[in-house]
Amino acid sequence: MAPKQRIREALGAAGAALTLLLAAACTGPGAASPPRVETLENGFNITETSRIGPGARSDFAAALEELEAGRLEGGIARLEELVESDPHLTLAHLNLGMAQRERGEIEGAAESLEHALELSPRHPLVLNELGILRRRQGRFEDARRSYEAALDLHPGFHYARRNLAILCDLYLDDPSCALEHYELYRSAVPDDREVEIWTADLRNRMGE
Repeated sequence: MAPKQRIREALGAAGAALTLLLAAACTGPGAASPPRVETLENGFNITETSRIGPGARSDFAAALEELEAGRLEGGIARLEELVESDPHLTLAHLNLGMAQRERGEIEGAAESLEHALELSPRHPLVLNELGILRRRQGRFEDARRSYEAALDLHPGFHYARRNLAILCDLYLDDPSCALEHYELYRSAVPDDREVEIWTADLRNRMGE
């Protein structure tokens, strides 16, 4: 297996193992409260409670439907309208940044994700997504800081753990870091056969 072929960033999109809930606290614009993160058997439940304007919930749901159907242009357009009308909605900026990155709009994605981080500096998914984007931009140390920040806040957020291990292994030439985080990830997700193989390969390269 060529090294670059193993790059499959965890949660490059909102995966089935992660449930994102948007709960309306009251009407009218306002900043979101810090996200609540619950560890589930097969993933995480992240709940963001925001004060949102009338119709924002349905607009957000419609945008996600577009994205889930693979209609990036329509989803991006809906999210752009939503962040203009409700600029304090972290999940709208987050999903917009993810969709823009998927479409190859790297500068727009960076702007959207940075805005999401300003609104919710303790949001693990925002930090993980920024790590993915920064890795793709070649900003490897910045990517590392993003993953580490997510893990400092939520040590059990193993999606960031996997991404950090791959970053250290393939891009930072830091085998000790890679091995540490591969092993921590495997303790949380023991059935991931890919990471088991990568860990054995790394140990072999380290002469262990």
